[in-house]
Amino acid sequence: MDEDRGSVRSVERALDILLAFTEQRELGLTEVAKAVGLHKSTVFRLLHTLERKGFVVRDPDTDRYRLGFRIFELAASMNHADDPLALVLPEMERLRDAVEETVSLYIRDGLERIRVQAVQSNQVIRRVAPIGQRLPLFVGASSKVLVAFSPSDVLEALLEHPDWPAGIDKAAFRREIDDVRRKGYAMSFEEREEGVAAVSIPVFRPNGDIFAALTVSGPVQRLSRRRMEEMLPELLASGRRMEKLVR
Repeated sequence: MDEDRGSVRSVERALDILLAFTEQRELGLTEVAKAVGLHKSTVFRLLHTLERKGFVVRDPDTDRYRLGFRIFELAASMNHADDPLALVLPEMERLRDAVEETVSLYIRDGLERIRVQAVQSNQVIRRVAPIGQRLPLFVGASSKVLVAFSPSDVLEALLEHPDWPAGIDKAAFRREIDDVRRKGYAMSFEEREEGVAAVSIPVFRPNGDIFAALTVSGPVQRLSRRRMEEMLPELLASGRRMEKLVR
């Protein structure tokens, strides 16, 4: 057992290996070991076990691994009638068609955000948003929304994070979070990714807790501040409709 008496270390390590494939579809042994911070011999044994159970597949020609069929069997067994990510997808598609830009849904996990659902723009020049991507909460419209509407200790922990970017003034960030909380939305212009702008709003659960950040993103050439202000009513209306689906 590790520090958490309710958790088994080998199980945690195996799950960490599976989660490493959210960043890349295929990984070699050395890449997996680096991603999970374990010795290659330990990772090899765990990968061998996961392979025997069908959770990963090894390509004999390249000696690289990818997720196996068992993962997809588990996903298929989910009750999609109760899955909020499946329930809100049609609304995200409707919003994408209305604003003609990429629509993403982010949740907070500790001091990171995860893109858990996305609908890509149909435009030729567009923002491609991969599902499963983890990003820090330091920058970006979605991050600001998730921080602003989370308990106050999240903001305090973020400001004290050892990896806080040197170029971001903490006092200015705190003021910006207060402004997002007051206005109910956030905008960003090339904060995390060059050439990309975004506008984001909170989606709440019935008890008032934040469920996710609903975000529209696209090329900064199209998403000016004025354009994002124009699409805000559509974005807010989508958020309110989603809240009726989330429990």
